[in-house]
Amino acid sequence: MSSTPDSGIAPQLTDAPARPRRFLPAWLRAMRPKQWIKNVLVLTAPLAAGRIGEPTVLLATLLAMVAFIAVSAAIYLLNDIHDIEADRQHPKKRLRPIPAGELPIPLAWVLAGLTGVGGLALGFSVSPGLGITLTTYVVVQFLYSYFLKDFPVIDLAVVASGFLLRAVAGGVASDIPLSQWFLLVASFGSMFMVAGKRYSEMRHLGPEAGTRKSLASYTESYLKFVWELAAVAVVMSYSLWAFDQRLGGYTKGLWAGISIFPFAMAMLEYAFRIDRGEGGAPEDVVLHDRVLLVLGLAWLVTICLAVFL
Repeated sequence: MSSTPDSGIAPQLTDAPARPRRFLPAWLRAMRPKQWIKNVLVLTAPLAAGRIGEPTVLLATLLAMVAFIAVSAAIYLLNDIHDIEADRQHPKKRLRPIPAGELPIPLAWVLAGLTGVGGLALGFSVSPGLGITLTTYVVVQFLYSYFLKDFPVIDLAVVASGFLLRAVAGGVASDIPLSQWFLLVASFGSMFMVAGKRYSEMRHLGPEAGTRKSLASYTESYLKFVWELAAVAVVMSYSLWAFDQRLGGYTKGLWAGISIFPFAMAMLEYAFRIDRGEGGAPEDVVLHDRVLLVLGLAWLVTICLAVFL
């Protein structure tokens, strides 16, 4: 398939690689299992509170993760149905099962209904607060997919809310109070991820890629300013939380303070990937960047020592 200068089709489409061999069925790939890693954020509130080891809290948290996987899968399906024509112009998104024609649209509607209703039902069975959080996520993401996606700045806030609601879900599922520091880190961390994702998309595809209208309204300098501002706010909020842990004892304060280093280094490593235009798919960066994985493990060890000792 070729393109002309005024065809409106991204030039990357011509050089796109052949469709890779798939090992998962189309209906499962359409639910984007690689992006389920985002739902690990549900663990953060119980972990920060030091209660993840309690059986009732652990069960509620795991059920909240499953519920979020289900409702987010429904949103992914609805989004691909709505954006099918635009996705067919994208060098990577055109290989997704729905735009590629592997998954019929009627079947995609059925799967979206089953996963969405099932996830909400599971959420309300765990706790009313979790059910309300999931409902909020579904409503906001539906409005984004069908009405708000093309509005600059608003699209950043809406996508960031998806990360934030995941972090909040773990707390409300187990009735764990969320501290001001936790909410600040989760909020600015979400904005850091989303602004970095948009910046990487612009670096990789350019605003004229024809797949995201809001991207044409941004400049690289603006998006870089947003994710740099969010990064500073995240590190500062996290550091203030860590220093505040000294009230819990010398050992807790010591390990919380030490955890700042791997946390900040992980932020810098991810920012390095963003600046290279490699942050368009955050889940790929997290899964394949060995340095980031090592730093993440170091942070997890130090934060567990701070919380559980």
